[in-house]
Amino acid sequence: DRSAATNTGYQSAASVEGEESVAIAMGIESKAKGALGCYIILAEWEQDDNYDWHIKTVKAVKVDGEKIKPNTFYMLKDGKFVEVE
Repeated sequence: DRSAATNTGYQSAASVEGEESVAIAMGIESKAKGALGCYIILAEWEQDDNYDWHIKTVKAVKVDGEKIKPNTFYMLKDGKFVEVE
């Protein structure tokens, strides 16, 4: 309960199950999931003309069971939380 899981590597994943925990995945094409009532924080990256990667946006959302499903991985795509496998 009230824990945090963080990951920063390319295509990494973070998941939490405890009450009021936070899953943070900041790597390129990374994903996160949490139980009902937890929060997930994700970064979206973009590549410039020199093929260097830069953070485009970072967002947080609560797993509410309606807009964001529990125990389901999400990524940020075009600034929106999108379900992924």
